[in-house]
Amino acid sequence: MVADAGSLGVGIGWRPELDLSIARLPGVDWVEVIAENLDPGALPESLLDLKNRGLPVLPHAVSLSLGGAEPVDTRRAEHLARVTAALGAPLASDHVCFVRAGGLDSGHLLPVPRTREALDVLVDNVKVVQSIVGVPFALENIAALFAWPGAELGEGEFLRELTERTGCLLIVDVANLYANARNLGADPGAFLDEVPLDRIAYVHVAGGVERDGVYHDTHAHPVRPEVLDLLGELRKRTEPPGVLLERDDDYPADSELAAELAAIRARL
Repeated sequence: MVADAGSLGVGIGWRPELDLSIARLPGVDWVEVIAENLDPGALPESLLDLKNRGLPVLPHAVSLSLGGAEPVDTRRAEHLARVTAALGAPLASDHVCFVRAGGLDSGHLLPVPRTREALDVLVDNVKVVQSIVGVPFALENIAALFAWPGAELGEGEFLRELTERTGCLLIVDVANLYANARNLGADPGAFLDEVPLDRIAYVHVAGGVERDGVYHDTHAHPVRPEVLDLLGELRKRTEPPGVLLERDDDYPADSELAAELAAIRARL
């Protein structure tokens, strides 16, 4: 179990639409925030209140595009570093993905080819960000709607080599594992067997919905029992330092959020 962020417990993603709910919800031990949505010099009062109550607030970036072939945009990494410092966060993170190429922004997290050449690029980019943020840095597995041909490594193997070569931590998103199993035929059990469990910083859990035979990781629907089952499978292998519930749209009543947080605690 990774100790860089301590024992986090069960948390929820902070969003402006949930700020009052989070303050009322029982059993919220910590929160995660989207780094790009924050001005480090003018943090929201409700977020500062949580921080001042002693809840860890961890920044999670979505735009570094670390799997892209283009050089890292150091301005984005420096913004993440400033947000991290303003929050007093022990950890910062982004995703194993790219979002930009050829001057275009996809608006979506795109998968990285699991080749050794792509891994070399990712490793170099991660090292650049690590040199800037000044705290342990974690990368999250994404939900993908397609896979690049010519994979030389399984996803768990790819992440293992990434951690070995950079010293980074991992965020394991079990909802994304479920999505990839549904849409791409990926094997979540093989992933959990291959990924370095001792490098897990924390875990993400979220809901989704199936439309026209495709499962969408929406963060706007209830968490499915199958996703909680995967959390249970992970728990059989290790004790994760923390688990976070993500919700990004169609926000439910406090009672529904509290029930999902209780279901997560039950699996732990």
